[in-house]
Amino acid sequence: MDVTTAPDPVEFTSRLAEMHKTSQSPTGKFGFHVRTCDGDRAHIVDWEESWAVFYRKLFLGVCRLDLERNGPWPEFERAMEQVAWKVIPRLLDPIQAEGRQIKPCIIHGDLWEGNMGINLETGDTLLFDAGSYFAHNEMELGHWRCEFSSVFRSKVYTRHYLRNYPPAEPAEEFDDRNRLYSLKGAINYSAGHPGSILRKTAYNNMCYLCEKYAPIDGIDKYKSQIDPSITGARISPHVAEGL
Repeated sequence: MDVTTAPDPVEFTSRLAEMHKTSQSPTGKFGFHVRTCDGDRAHIVDWEESWAVFYRKLFLGVCRLDLERNGPWPEFERAMEQVAWKVIPRLLDPIQAEGRQIKPCIIHGDLWEGNMGINLETGDTLLFDAGSYFAHNEMELGHWRCEFSSVFRSKVYTRHYLRNYPPAEPAEEFDDRNRLYSLKGAINYSAGHPGSILRKTAYNNMCYLCEKYAPIDGIDKYKSQIDPSITGARISPHVAEGL
């Protein structure tokens, strides 16, 4: 298996979108029938009809684990609560409102280049080390915004994916939803690797979302100069240990 060659953006994103489109939740809800993990960190995957409710539980779960492993941070905790109870409803309720629907689809759940390879005999892309659950399909792309992702940080992958599976409405809020979804991956990484810079990245992204959608005192201002989606900053992930 070749784990060094980047997958073809057109073929890879087409097949990923097809998996998202054709998968069917057995309950019609978001979640999974057994507990799944991202690294050694368990997901909260209880079935929910509301994607906003499901994501809030998932988000708060990784945040609380991060606080256990990295210690208290009052500003982080204040931003966390504001995101959970104000930003998430603001960004995620509309995609299931006014007659809009999103289909719960199976996602890999930890999709970055460290969890994929290319079959040397067939040329097919292979995915492994999944932490799957039924989710909003855009959740899959949240990891691609994180510093541990190198190949998929290239916008060509997101661009081709969205040609196969257009963003949910309101489409103009896709990038902010992507930033919101990236919090899970970044904070989960921080929980697994105490002291990681991803904790500060996640906090900065929470500050951005709070400033834009639910301003609150007692947290820092968003700093574009430390935003890896702008600076292009990356880290060398702990491949052997898992994310």
